[in-house]
This record gives sequence, C-alpha cells and structure tokens, in this order.
Amino acid sequence: MHATENIQHSAAVAPTVVANLLDTAAGSQSKPAGEFLSFKLGHEEYGIDILKVQEIRSYEAPTRIANAPAFVKGVVNLRGVIVPIVDMRLKYGMESAEYNDFTVVIVLNVAKRIVGIVVDSVSDVVALAAEQIKQAPEFNDSIDASYITGIGSVQDRMMILIDIEALIGSADMGLVANC
Repeated sequence: MHATENIQHSAAVAPTVVANLLDTAAGSQSKPAGEFLSFKLGHEEYGIDILKVQEIRSYEAPTRIANAPAFVKGVVNLRGVIVPIVDMRLKYGMESAEYNDFTVVIVLNVAKRIVGIVVDSVSDVVALAAEQIKQAPEFNDSIDASYITGIGSVQDRMMILIDIEALIGSADMGLVANC
C-alpha cells in the first residue's frame, strides 16, 4: 500500500473504531472501571478513585477547631495550605480507634479543595475492570449508602467503593461548597 492508500484506508476505518470505542464506553458507564486506592477502617476495606488522591502522609495531631463536628479532627498546615482533617471512622459512626504507626492521612483534591481523611491503614492501588465491580446494594432509609458507588471484587476479598467527592461535598460535612 502507498501512503495515500494508507491514509484513505485509515480514514475509512476511523469512524468504525471511534463508534466501537463509544459503544464500549457507553456500555461500561453503569459500572465504571479504574484504579482505586484501597484502605482499611476496622475490618472493612474501602476504595477511592486514585485520581482524587494527592498524597498519603503519616498521621500528625491536627489543630482542633471550635464547634466543628466530632469527625472533623481539626486542621493541619500542608506546605502553606490549611487542610481540614476528617476521621472516617467517626464519620461512619464506628468506634474511634487509637492512632498508631499504621494510621495515615490520605490527602485528597476534591472539587478544587484539599481535604485529608484519617484511615487505619492504606493497602495498595487496585485496578478493577468493569466486570469486577458490582452495583451497591439498596438499603432502607436507616443506612445512608448514597456515597457507595459499588462493590469491587479483588481475588478473595470485597472492597466498598466510595464516591469521595459526594461524601466530602455532602451538607453534613460542610467542607466543600457547591460540590
């Protein structure tokens, strides 16, 4: 094939390839695939979109803020940026844990705002295909599952996938306006 024929062949094939990619993307929209940072709270494993993670830091005691909800532990100065720190155990109504060497703060960039979340430990980054993600179960009004986007199956374990942007932007958090 000559260069002109290659270009003509590519131009003819391109719309089909683009259409196939769009069909694939549309079919997988209900079960998004991607990479998730997995972390533990108690015995449960959770996952958040790795693209929202700015950094992972060891826990250091924050400066307490008066009249803040109990789950907002306070703020830290991170290279000149004041970052609110949220204890996810307290946010989820779990009993508080003693902070130790494994306790970390995941610093997130959510809706153009930097927020830190305290978790028991960080496991790893997990890549999940669409078929590994199941729809979150529906609960009655007594359990708020609106922040759960799905359940990821990783080998012999399950990971609860969280929409961290919706969680941090929720009205009761009061951390991000107009999220």
